[in-house]
Amino acid sequence: MSSIVYLLPVIIILIGALVLMFMSMYNFKTMTFIGMSTIFLVIALVISFYHIDDLFAFNPFGNLFKNMLIFDSFSNFFSILLIIGALLIVLVGESYAKTRAYIKGEFYAMILFSLFGMMLLAHANELITAYISLEIASFSIYILVGFNTANNRRVEAVFKYLILGSFIGSFFLLGTALIYGATGTTNLNEIGFFISNSDSSLALVYIGITMILFTFLFKIAAFPFQSWVIDVYRGSSVLVTAYMASVFKIAIFSFFLRAYIQDFASLQHYWVPILEVLTVLTLAIGTWLALIQKNVKRMLAASSIVHTGYLLLAFIALGTNIASAYSIVFYLIAYLLTAIGAFGLISHIIAETKVRVTFDDFKGLAQERPYLAALMTIFMMSFAGIPTTIGFMGKFYVFVEAIHAGYIWLVVIAVLATIVSVYYYFKLIAMMYFYPSTNNIKPYFNDRTISTYAIGFLAILIIWSGVGSAIAFFIPIPNIDQIIAVVQLSIKSLFLH
Repeated sequence: MSSIVYLLPVIIILIGALVLMFMSMYNFKTMTFIGMSTIFLVIALVISFYHIDDLFAFNPFGNLFKNMLIFDSFSNFFSILLIIGALLIVLVGESYAKTRAYIKGEFYAMILFSLFGMMLLAHANELITAYISLEIASFSIYILVGFNTANNRRVEAVFKYLILGSFIGSFFLLGTALIYGATGTTNLNEIGFFISNSDSSLALVYIGITMILFTFLFKIAAFPFQSWVIDVYRGSSVLVTAYMASVFKIAIFSFFLRAYIQDFASLQHYWVPILEVLTVLTLAIGTWLALIQKNVKRMLAASSIVHTGYLLLAFIALGTNIASAYSIVFYLIAYLLTAIGAFGLISHIIAETKVRVTFDDFKGLAQERPYLAALMTIFMMSFAGIPTTIGFMGKFYVFVEAIHAGYIWLVVIAVLATIVSVYYYFKLIAMMYFYPSTNNIKPYFNDRTISTYAIGFLAILIIWSGVGSAIAFFIPIPNIDQIIAVVQLSIKSLFLH
């Protein structure tokens, strides 16, 4: 019975996806689908939160699943992040969804189906299971990217992402086959045992892991696999872009962090020199692409490549400093809140005005709607890593742990990239506050919607996470120290296997 309790969040999300799929056969209003999605997500979230302070690790129904799935504090914590991310996407996209006729029940069903795959990926303890989970999530996102078939840009984006994603997925399978040929197993724990006790050549294992690493780099949009990001993000709807940039990236890191920490850390010396170069190039290319964009959505897409560079920096440091894992998870939380807030706010503005896409479209927003401009300012400051925001704390932890691991020169490059990022993030702030509006007719904004309340809540969390530790004794709300403590507990559970 206890095993079923741990399985419940994943089961509830799958049931929710099926219910929404069947409901889509009928002509329900958009708010009905938003409400049903929220109910299933909240139920799964509450059950997951029940175990957030527990240190545990076990394989439920071992005879049935053959240790393919692992349920531990680590996977439970990432499940919480994934559910929160999906829930925020649903809530911040309320205004946008109501103005888009193509967003129907199937849209929310696909969000839950993709979430189901991501949660399975966080629980995966075996390579084939991880591949299947990754494909469940990926194919659901392919559908979401091209959901509006009447839009040529959507169709172009989904074909580009589908072809490249399917091609790179073959590398994962090829790498798995090579590892199986060398070790005779695809179970992560057994692979780790083979590596630590083998006296024979590990050439096939090295090659296999490298193949799988290609998939990892593609999914997180690191150099040289970043070329798809701008076009696919630009061609997708704003909500799908936010979902891919934040929630999906967390799911990818959930599996590769587990595999690296549990099994492949002893081999890290082989890939570190390569990853160092890729980190520098990811930061450089991402910064350049962000600087030359005139479209805000494309700028945010390009800047996501830069944030991938910061995460790669922490990932490299993981080999000699396990505390770097805490900085990776915290940075993922920071980026999740900030990206969903920024993209959600853009979706709300687009829903009301049908414009607000280029930098020039944002001119005078502070005079038209100071509340929305203030929220966007907070999100841009967090992206740029300005103090008093969660973005600053995320970068601070990443840089500190990388310095402790001895990668000072990489940190210097990352700091330079951060300084440059101030220009393209603050450029949007300048447009809102220091330039007159180009609109002859002032658009009307309905600021009292579920979307604006959810976006405002995200802005509060971003500020609180930047200053909360200093005044935590005044307000009984979780602060950075408490979040880090939960992260440490989740990482600790990886060593219980």
